[in-house]
Amino acid sequence: MRTFWGPDFGALERDDPEIADVLLDELARQRDTLTLIASESFTSPAVLAALGSTLANKYAEGYPGHRYYGGCAQADRAEELAVERARELFGADHANVQPHSGASANLAAYAALAEPGDPVLAMGLPHGGHLTHGSRANFSGKWFHPIAYRVAPDTELIDYDEVRDLALAHRPKLIICGATSYPRLIDFARFREIADEVGAYLLVDAAHFIGLVAGRAVPSPVPYADVVTCTTHKALRGPRGGMILCREELAQRVDKAVFPFAQGGPMMHAVAAKAVALREAGTPAFQEYAHQTVRNAQALASWLTAEGMRPVTGGTDTHLALLDLREVGVSGREAEARCAAAGIALNKNVIPYDPEKPAVASGIRVGAPSVTSQGMREDEMRRIAELIGLAVRCDPQTAAGTSRLAGIGEEVTGLVRRFPFYQEQEVLA
Repeated sequence: MRTFWGPDFGALERDDPEIADVLLDELARQRDTLTLIASESFTSPAVLAALGSTLANKYAEGYPGHRYYGGCAQADRAEELAVERARELFGADHANVQPHSGASANLAAYAALAEPGDPVLAMGLPHGGHLTHGSRANFSGKWFHPIAYRVAPDTELIDYDEVRDLALAHRPKLIICGATSYPRLIDFARFREIADEVGAYLLVDAAHFIGLVAGRAVPSPVPYADVVTCTTHKALRGPRGGMILCREELAQRVDKAVFPFAQGGPMMHAVAAKAVALREAGTPAFQEYAHQTVRNAQALASWLTAEGMRPVTGGTDTHLALLDLREVGVSGREAEARCAAAGIALNKNVIPYDPEKPAVASGIRVGAPSVTSQGMREDEMRRIAELIGLAVRCDPQTAAGTSRLAGIGEEVTGLVRRFPFYQEQEVLA
């Protein structure tokens, strides 16, 4: 048996007991919380092992075979494996696995495809888009000229006619599709047609759903996009980080936009962990997880409807659902806080044409990746919906409400302990 010098929790407890306590408490939180954050899931112990490996010590500016430092032979092997696995898994001409995050990947994509001041057409943040799709608080809104498309007021679906009209009117250099809180499939072919009509590049931000693409649970954007950006966490169940897929003719531009334009040395321990996750994502077990994630999200949305929460667009085709709470008479902020008090992690979220400010919001966003990774299925989604319904109606300002939330929390703990993801010895070596 080969020995491996990796994480040593005993050494951490001895040398830094305060941080050791943080890690123990976070493990306990994850094991005892019902995690419905759509952008989170659980990595495997194998991914964690690579992430905590000695590759964290290695500086490897550049790309395999062309590094600015010596001693990069093993770093090259790790990156080459990650790149090849990404290309094979997604059928992409080229992959760059160095971006530190999805936002970093998007910054590089902008740099590769557009110039500061160019018009960029993307989904507006209040309608489900991302900060990097043109928010004035972000580089994308400060350095480029953002034009926002919306969802239709009646259907809450992307208005493709409006997208085309805006594209014809503004002639954007870049069109972006992909979102953070849009629960339906996106018509990539339609976006491709619009981009071709106006001579724009098409960027698909697949951060949220790339894991479902890997598991063949939703259609792939790769055949239609010039560039696809994504995260390696979320439903892909890898380490926190980013990745870019692109056509061969854009490979050199994308690579130069990542390094040296936007980043210096890659995080080689994270790159190795991405390679592990990409290998796992090519297995039949991962495909079953991806399909079950969609089934669970659909079941959860359906049962939350029975609790008086209206699913935006009427349901979901993906891993997440967006719920309008106005008929319940509770804001998203209140619902998030009340659920947190009961051990349920979800997030407040604006709904299309929301009358509330984002800090308050009229909705919540729920996601199924974590609970699906734990082995929960449709029957558990029904009870989870009931627990959410009970929690959001509890007033924590009253003694009865506080007591009721504590009781719901006990049931939540019992539920998640029936489906443990991590055994302590797996993650605290």
